[in-house]
Amino acid sequence: MPRPVTLFTGQWADLPLDVVAAKAAEWGYDGLELACWGDHFDVERALAEDDYCANKRAQLESHGLGCWAISNHLVGQAVCDHPIDERHRRILPARIWGDGESEGVRRRAATEMERTARAAARFGVSTVVGFTGSPIWITVAGFPPVPPEMIEAGYMDFARRWNPIIDVFDEVGVRFANEVHPSEIAYDYWTTSRTLEAIAHRPGFGLNFDPSHFVWQDLDPVTFLRDFADHIYHVDCKDTVRHLDGRNGRLSSHLPFGDLRRGWDFVSLGHGDVPWEHIFRILNAIRYSGPISVEWEDSGMDRELGAAESLRYIRRLAFEPPATAFDAAFTARDTIES
Repeated sequence: MPRPVTLFTGQWADLPLDVVAAKAAEWGYDGLELACWGDHFDVERALAEDDYCANKRAQLESHGLGCWAISNHLVGQAVCDHPIDERHRRILPARIWGDGESEGVRRRAATEMERTARAAARFGVSTVVGFTGSPIWITVAGFPPVPPEMIEAGYMDFARRWNPIIDVFDEVGVRFANEVHPSEIAYDYWTTSRTLEAIAHRPGFGLNFDPSHFVWQDLDPVTFLRDFADHIYHVDCKDTVRHLDGRNGRLSSHLPFGDLRRGWDFVSLGHGDVPWEHIFRILNAIRYSGPISVEWEDSGMDRELGAAESLRYIRRLAFEPPATAFDAAFTARDTIES
């Protein structure tokens, strides 16, 4: 089977999974990348109820859909973040937030990510996609001046918190695909390299490649994909368009998505500045065989229109590599006699 094309359900978690699955099947998706919120995938129930995972599979299969990855971005964010504040309370399950004491939140989040690995194994998927959070993102502006030892301590803190989590991933045969993203410990090329070094390039910890986060930073997603080819465990497709007109800034001025004064915005696949054809050719070259997952975000487009259109866009570009070189016939020993 060619690489499956899936729909990430995080932006659809306001709808019951049965509704999302029916829509995705009608549009022609091969499966879903299930978010661990809404009623889409419940880590606690997956571990507590003997029939939960089988019933969830049956629910997807009734629509002709598969699942190759689950995602727990929201809880993963709290493992390393500093500070822990109102933003986290709004996205975390009540059992993880608890009394809101920062270190308690981080520890409960870490335990939940370990449990997510066990739930994924029980469900029969080998990849969990998510965020790590970051103890040093608050220093990104560089002022007040940031001593180098503070940055080093941040990477050590990340490794101290995530190594035990990845121990569990290794134990159950599941891999973590960290999404490289601003506000995370790895948000660009060099911080990704430093993150992998901090965790000693453990095979259980890899990357979720989403080029939309590279474009507005003026990073080349193609170079990133080539250089980190061995670490690409999952691919999300989301697009970004830049509006840098001399007034709109790259840091977006605390303006919400969709505001015309922003310097960039997420848009539906194929409507932005991501070089998709080149990316898909590199995915072929590095022999990536995992899912291609649409993470649909666009403040200016109906999501059902966007999800259906995005799938058509991917089907056109996600062509299979040839079985033989195009010039192989030029040197064939046997020729057809006229």
